[in-house]
Formats: sequence, structure tokens, C-alpha cells
Amino acid sequence: MKLTKQITGLYVALTLLIGAVACNSNTNSVQSPDGTISFSVTIKEGKNAVYSVKADKKEILKPSELGFVIAGADTVTKFNLLSVETDSFDETWETVWGESRFVRNNYNEMLLNMQQYNGDLKLNLRVRVFDDGVAFRYEFPTQDVDSLVIMEELTTFNFADNHNAWYLPAADPYYEDHFYKKSIAELDTVRTPLTIEGLNGKYFAIHEAQLVDYPKMDLYGVGTNELKAQLVKWSSGEAAFIATPFVTPWRTMIIADRVGDLITSNLMLNLNEPCAIDDTSWIKPMKYIGIWWEMHLFYTTWYAGPRHGATTKRMKEYIDFAADNGIPGVLAEGWNIGWEGDWPRNQHFDFTKPYPDFNIKEITDYAKSKGIEVIGHHETAAWTTNYENQLDAAYDFYKSYGIDNVKTGYVNILMDGKERHDSQYGVRHYRKVVETAAKHGITIDNHEPVMPTGWQRTYPNLMTQEGIRGQEHDAWDLDGGNPPQFTTVAPFVRGLAGPMDFTFGTFNFDNPNSPHARVQTTIAKQLALYVVIYSPLQMASDLPENYRGNKAFDFIKDVPVDWDTTQVVDAVIGDYVVTARKDRNSDDWYVGAITDENAREYSLKLDFLAPDATYVAQIYADGDDADWVSNPTSFKYEEVQVTSNDTLQLKLATGGGTAIRFAKQ
Repeated sequence: MKLTKQITGLYVALTLLIGAVACNSNTNSVQSPDGTISFSVTIKEGKNAVYSVKADKKEILKPSELGFVIAGADTVTKFNLLSVETDSFDETWETVWGESRFVRNNYNEMLLNMQQYNGDLKLNLRVRVFDDGVAFRYEFPTQDVDSLVIMEELTTFNFADNHNAWYLPAADPYYEDHFYKKSIAELDTVRTPLTIEGLNGKYFAIHEAQLVDYPKMDLYGVGTNELKAQLVKWSSGEAAFIATPFVTPWRTMIIADRVGDLITSNLMLNLNEPCAIDDTSWIKPMKYIGIWWEMHLFYTTWYAGPRHGATTKRMKEYIDFAADNGIPGVLAEGWNIGWEGDWPRNQHFDFTKPYPDFNIKEITDYAKSKGIEVIGHHETAAWTTNYENQLDAAYDFYKSYGIDNVKTGYVNILMDGKERHDSQYGVRHYRKVVETAAKHGITIDNHEPVMPTGWQRTYPNLMTQEGIRGQEHDAWDLDGGNPPQFTTVAPFVRGLAGPMDFTFGTFNFDNPNSPHARVQTTIAKQLALYVVIYSPLQMASDLPENYRGNKAFDFIKDVPVDWDTTQVVDAVIGDYVVTARKDRNSDDWYVGAITDENAREYSLKLDFLAPDATYVAQIYADGDDADWVSNPTSFKYEEVQVTSNDTLQLKLATGGGTAIRFAKQ
């Protein structure tokens, strides 16, 4: 994969729009392989180029703008259409890990080659249309103009109707906000993925794919039904410095008949480059526990002192519990020097110097003797220069002790005190970290990230990321924590971008140090989230003492984190979700069903199970008196023999859920 270098340029604004010389309308179209979706580009002399999208012959996007504002010239340029190329592609590839083992990549493609009218600048538009959506990107081919400064992207999404949309506001730098629902006409600046409930019964999701050396795209409303791209800029005001040849990220839109098809779409993954790592045998999905939740409960501290959490003694206790219960990994946060005082303001984290009470050799030797992986932690406080200066040494240090997995953090509003996480500056940094980690044989769990765009396909050592208002907020947030509705929305907004390290698995709902906040679910819903919310690294977040002797913990021990097949059986965004997944390494199936603040009953047809086979359904359900407010720990367990012809009646309490393992006999 090519990576472009940073370049400089002039700062005189130029609006770069695709134009045409022909007097008559010139429209070129490409259809999906099944013929149900079409993408058209229309070029008229003296007019902006526009694109439009239809599905089932109905207009989804009306004529929508294309183009840029570019620094370095003083005129508005137009382009001649030089040629149009078409192509088709169909392959099936195997994931290193994922929600499905095999992915079909089938599309029709159109490439419009263009050149500036009365000028030399070339700009192409590549379009791919799949059976479940569309994607396009801008391409600057090799040319005499070898460097450009993009000030603004003029791409719009002009919907034919004023649909309702689920969204994250653009204000929070970590994407850690509540989800909201408004009509397109009411939207201000929002993040992508933006998920839309169409008035015509269809569902749409706008996002981007293969974000490399370019800023993230937000969206803001510019008309009744129209949204415009807004690139996250450098502190100096530019959006992107590029060197030709260069391709932008793909602008993507999933088009689905069922809401669950948004989740099972692989459009974004298919738009990223194939795996760049030759030997991926060291990349292992797994569950983990760790020294983390206890600090969020204010029982222990990240910094050294009388209540220090990450000590040799405490780590050994976690390692013993993990080994006894088949949990492969143990995380240690607060192990290295630099946590004292107002740590987000300092640049003193040292990633090769443990605190004196954290004997890393003793700990890793002990973990190895027990067959446990230690997960390292690098909180950078978003001082990226400090971190990059230590990257190779830090990863060599970990590898010398057999640590192959690292959780990174970027808790600070700006990177290096000036640049946004999802600017081109931030995107470059995250990419460098993942590529460097790959060279050292290290996997990454990235917190406070840029929103994922699918390049875990190219670098599958990027296992999972936060970028969501995770369960840590339930320990201390002044608003009380994530409401029951939150997890019924998350899979259809943030979840469409990629794996989420949401860190659920809490069994004890009391926090005397923050009585105003709590986990707003039942225990059964905590279990069901392991199936509903996807990540190849899943944490059992609670303290070991809260798991011992609790039958519900058996589900956490059993549930896989790597899947062969995924089906969203049924869902209504914001109300409930029912998800079924087949284990990649056995014939067992798992189901997670969750609800919002409303209790509900659901008839679960088992037709996803293999025909002519018998399963034992191990059911972890809300107790008859369960309620997320008054009785969240009430649950019941039962076993029932079933086949694919059967139907199970599920009863979900308020804020509740059901988790089921179907063990094939």
C-alpha cells in the first residue's frame, strides 16, 4: 500500500469542480451486479458535476455535488471528460478474524478520467456499486502538479426525502457521546457512520472506507434533505496536504432492505486493501480481564502509592483467576511511570520503566507458567511525538517479556496540544503506530481513536478500538451512565465502523464511591452484549471476586470472540436487538437478545440452526422479578433440547436480555 508524504503549498483558495465541454448532458451510469442499485454521474458544460443514486428504480440521492476547494491557484477550473472505463470484480476472501469467516467482494466499477478545462490538472472519480450499496473516491493521478493542499471537500449527499437519522454529534473528540435521532433537515454537524431510517422502508448508512493520510469526514446539513462533507482540519486551517498520485478515502453508503443488513454488510471491508501481513498466526482473538474497572470505581489508582492497582501481587491474583477460568488475557493499566499529578498535561510517560512495585519479569514469567497472555498498556495522553520517539524501544521492551498485545490510549482533547485526533495529523499517527506494531508482532486495542474505516482488513493486528461511550462511563459519569437504550442503538451507528471495545461484563451494580452512576442493565443483558456487540477482544470488566461462584460467569467463559457466520435475527433501532452468531471453531451457535428500558417478549425462531441436528440450548435469562433499576442481578438458567424447527419464547426484563448457547449434540 502506498503512503503519501506530507507536502506544503500556497494558500490561495481555488474551487476545483468537475465540469465538461460538451453542450449536451453527458451522463454515465453503473449498476450493481444484481441490477437493483445504480450510480450516475452527470457532467454539463459550465455546471458542477453531480452524482445520483437509485435503488429499485427509486431515487435515493438526488443530484449531489462533487469537488474540492484547493489552495494554490486563483481561478475556478472545470474539467473535460477524457474517457470512461468500466470493470467488474467478484471474489471470496477469508478474514483473519471477524463476524464472518468468508466475505464475498462483488461489484461493478466505473472510472471517469478527467482533465482540467484549459489547464493541466487531472482528477478522476472511481465508483463501485455493490448489491448492498455504493462507494466512490477521488483520485489524483501522477502529473506535473506533484503537491496540492486541500482546503475543503465539496461532496454532498442530497436525499430525495427528509428521512430520520441516528447520529453522534461532532463535538466530542473521542466519539463518547449519546446517540440521538432527528430528521436530516434538523441535523447540525454529525459524525459518520450516520444511519438513516428511510421513509420508503429502506435503511442507509453513510461512512467512509480506507481512511489513509487524509482527515476524517463529518457531515453537516446544508438544506432540507442535504448533507455536506466537512473535513477535520489542521490547526492552521488546511484539511489535507497531498502528493500525487493520491486517492482519497471512499465515500460509502450502505443500502439495506432490513435494518440487520446494515450490520452484516461487508462493503467497507471490501473497499480496503487485502492483508499486508504475510504471517498472521500470532494474531489471536481472545477474552481478557484486568486491572482497569477497579480504578474507574476509585478503589485503586493508576499512579503509585498506597492504593496502586497494578502491583505484582494484584497482577498475580488476576492471572490466577484467568488461568482457573479459561480467560486467555490479563490487562495491566498504570504499570509505568508518568501517572502522577495532572498526567494529561505532561509528556513524561516512559514506556520502558515500570513502577517499582510492578516487577514485569516476575509477572510475565508467572503468566507464561499459567498459559496467560499479559496485555500491555500505553497511555500517551495524546502526546504523540513523545510516543513515536519511543515506539520501537517500547515494543522491543514488551516483546522481550513476551507481551504481544497492547492497549493504547489518547486521553487529551488535542494531540501534542494542537491537532485533533481525527485530522490528517492524527490519522497519520494512528497508522504509524499500527504499522510499527505489525513489524514487531504486536496487536493493538486503540482507545480514543479516529473512527474506524475498515483498515483492520489490511492490518488485522488492529484488533479493536473504542470510539464509543463505553461502560467506563457507568462507573462515574455525572449523567448516571449509559441508559438502557444505548446498546440497542450502538450496533447500528458506531458498530458499523468496526469492532468496539465496549468493556462490559459487570455483575456488581453498586459503586459506593459514585452512587449517582451505575450500569443500567440486568446481568442477563451484560451476557447478551457479548453476542450483540462485536469485538475480537472482549473484556470481562468486573473484579474477579464478583465472578466467583456466579453461574452467569459460565457464559462469559464459553462465548467465543471469533465468528463463522452472523445473522441479525430482528431489531428495531433504539428498542431491541436479537443477534445470532456461529462459532468459527465449533458447530455451536450463540444468541444475544437485548431490550431498552421497556420489558418485552420475543418469539425466537431457531431456523438459523443446522437442519437435522439437535442442540442443547443453555439459556441465561432475566429472572421473573428482574428489573434494571430494582433487581438487576436476578437471572435464571435452564437447558432445553431444540432443533431448527423449534421456537423459544424469550422474556426480557426492563433493561434486560437473554444470552443462549446452542451446543450441538
